[in-house]
Amino acid sequence: MSVVFQLSDVTVSRSGKLLLDSVNWTIKEGEHWIIIGPNGAGKTTLMQLLGAQSYPTSGTVQLLGETLGAVDVAELRPRIGMTSTTIAERLPTDETVENVVLSAAYAVTGRWREHYSAEDFAQAASMLSELGITHLKDRVFGTLSEGEKKRVLIARALMTDPELVLLDEPASGLDLGAREDLVAALESLTSDPYGPSMVMVTHHVEDIAEGFTHAMLLSQGQIVAAGPIAQTLTSELVSKTFGQRLEIISSFGRYTARRAPARRRAN
Repeated sequence: MSVVFQLSDVTVSRSGKLLLDSVNWTIKEGEHWIIIGPNGAGKTTLMQLLGAQSYPTSGTVQLLGETLGAVDVAELRPRIGMTSTTIAERLPTDETVENVVLSAAYAVTGRWREHYSAEDFAQAASMLSELGITHLKDRVFGTLSEGEKKRVLIARALMTDPELVLLDEPASGLDLGAREDLVAALESLTSDPYGPSMVMVTHHVEDIAEGFTHAMLLSQGQIVAAGPIAQTLTSELVSKTFGQRLEIISSFGRYTARRAPARRRAN
């Protein structure tokens, strides 16, 4: 099983502030990871490294067989699919859903004078179908609900057949029904044995789809725990990560979290 990326003793410091502190982390093909941690833990910084959007202050980042700092990132980035609030905000609100997905082939956020082949159109149609949103093809992006937009963004991230997909809080702002639609779509993607490896940042364990295999708990720029999800996403380790007594409950491949009852917290 080949390595998708490897971080070796990675430290990131910006304006005198330590954002990541000596992080060592390896992901292999076929693994799907969740990153959980409190605000300011370093999750966004970590995703920027994985997306070849920034560089470490020290240490080594090997990404898809290349080393950051010794590779043209313009050639590396198309091999990585990303979704984030920042990307969503750059998309033209008057663009059709088909064009939002299609334009990822040229790594642009709005269709202009690019030439797209029949294969490009077929790939866009396939991604819309994969996410269950073919019926939105001709809708204008700005008229979609938040849940629909999130699924369009994931379809766009998959457009170039990436080797790695990064999802930065894809369920944020969704109501219960929209979140469950998204979780179902993610379950379909993680169950594909030929699909890309995925890394998802979330603040809520309820957003984790069945099929995610591993978890990382991050706090103050350091890894608290990382490994198979059942061994990592435990009450003890999550409580340590967030600095309060929390209970993690697993049922049928899904997770919920709650504060420990007062009597148990006192103990």
